[in-house]
Amino acid sequence: MYPVSDRFLAAIVDSHTPITEVVLYRTDGVVERLEHTGGSVAVDRSAAVRRTCTVTLADPSLIPRTELEKLSVYGARLGISRGVEYSDGEREMVPLGVFRLDENSGDVDEGPATLQGKSLESVIIDDKFTSPWRASGTAVGAITALILRSLPDAAIDSSAAVDAAIGPRTWDIEGDPWQAITEIGAVIGCEVYCDADGVFVIAPLPDLLSSTPVWTITAGEGGALIRAGRGMTADGVFNGVLARGESTEAATAPVSALVVDDDPGSPTYWGGPFGHRPTFYTSATLNTTAACTAAATLKLRSAKAPNTTADISALPNPALAPGDVIRVVYSDGSAELHQAAAFPVPLDLEGDMTLQTISGKEGT
Repeated sequence: MYPVSDRFLAAIVDSHTPITEVVLYRTDGVVERLEHTGGSVAVDRSAAVRRTCTVTLADPSLIPRTELEKLSVYGARLGISRGVEYSDGEREMVPLGVFRLDENSGDVDEGPATLQGKSLESVIIDDKFTSPWRASGTAVGAITALILRSLPDAAIDSSAAVDAAIGPRTWDIEGDPWQAITEIGAVIGCEVYCDADGVFVIAPLPDLLSSTPVWTITAGEGGALIRAGRGMTADGVFNGVLARGESTEAATAPVSALVVDDDPGSPTYWGGPFGHRPTFYTSATLNTTAACTAAATLKLRSAKAPNTTADISALPNPALAPGDVIRVVYSDGSAELHQAAAFPVPLDLEGDMTLQTISGKEGT
């Protein structure tokens, strides 16, 4: 969760004045705030582009007619945030993302102008390889090189990653650099994504069982919970991952590691009634058994997660991030832990936020 004060968390479930801000970063270096009437930021951990935005502007003159206008789609960016204005006039804002402006459309007479944007993973995805790209060295080094290839001024945070050597791997012309980044990140058990500040983060997914909940959503008066739905499915659920690596470029011996759900208390326990349901992952960048183990461990967290899902409708908390562990306390007093997977943050000052979560389990 984005760092916020206790005052902020108390205010969002009480009577307060929500505020939103949209900043335009023009290609000529000018920065200006945009008067907007609504919109939202959608956040989805499963998507390659983790954050997307929609912003509505009342003024139809802001719909561009030429590529040189300030809100044209040739390099402009948006910075979006939402926060709280306290009764004493102090403000506390939370960033929701930095977005490449991809679309601006609307009725030229009546408006509104509707802006569509994508977070900065999109820049790397679109910068397909025009010549073969060979990765080697360490995982963090290779990921950093791929990010800086498209965004030379990008900020990168790898402080939570444990780096490791990778086997050489070459991607062909027309290949997707973001797929390359995702594959290399799996070698060290890490996800790679662009956060709310526009920083590229290389980090492991927080573990539901060992992470401290960042926010408690409580039913009833003074709580943030509005309603909740839940479900359970075995489709697409696996309790083992076999990761394999074999590099023809380095002529190294094949390596592999099988990582299974070894918790006897887990409903997807490898030795339990759920049975054996393995899935497989192969990459030439995996050149040691330890690397295979790290990759399989990351994949297993996602593979076994959908056994319980929930849709939690709550008062908006713009500080939440995908992967955050939250605690939900229902009206009957029962509690569950969930991991945030996807949610929209409204820019309209009214409305709730529906959290799609994974890995629900009983809380204490």
